Amino acid sequence: MPALLLLLVGLGLPLGAQAIPDRPLTRGSVAFDGHGTLGDFTGTTTSVRGMLVGAATLEGLRGWVAADVDSLTTGNGKRDSDMRKSLEAERHPMLRFELLAVGAGAAEGDSIPVTLRGRFTIHGVAREQAVTGWVWRTAEAVRFRGRTPMHLPDYRIGGLSKFLGLFKMYPDVVVRMDLTF
Repeated sequence: MPALLLLLVGLGLPLGAQAIPDRPLTRGSVAFDGHGTLGDFTGTTTSVRGMLVGAATLEGLRGWVAADVDSLTTGNGKRDSDMRKSLEAERHPMLRFELLAVGAGAAEGDSIPVTLRGRFTIHGVAREQAVTGWVWRTAEAVRFRGRTPMHLPDYRIGGLSKFLGLFKMYPDVVVRMDLTF
């Protein structure tokens, strides 16, 4: 999870140099940017939880971030209701990302570009995907911000069209994460 690299940078340790303890997520948001015939919109939640599962080396670290489907909001009650139906929130109440690997680029000032390889589980479908972003440290915390494109039919999400196709949400979104550990 992003916490892996975030924690290493936050402790000032070289990658893989020392054991890393378990660490909880202290603040975060997950959002998606969507497009439809009625315009662009963003769905977001700040009801995010997560955990870094520590290990002796960077390669051994694992982590996860999760949010309840019902906590996602777009600012439009009808669209939110349709979204929960399309995601079948009663059957599949959680959105989850599980970290499988971290690739880090060269540090640029106080930031490091990273690619997180992980598994999203959405609508009961688990798929591996990369999330690109940045890690940096402030005086109070270490933060990860990243994004990845997502094709909703890959997760068997339907119901994107209403009124015989007159109103439709396009199947490609961008998922964004902003996580502080």
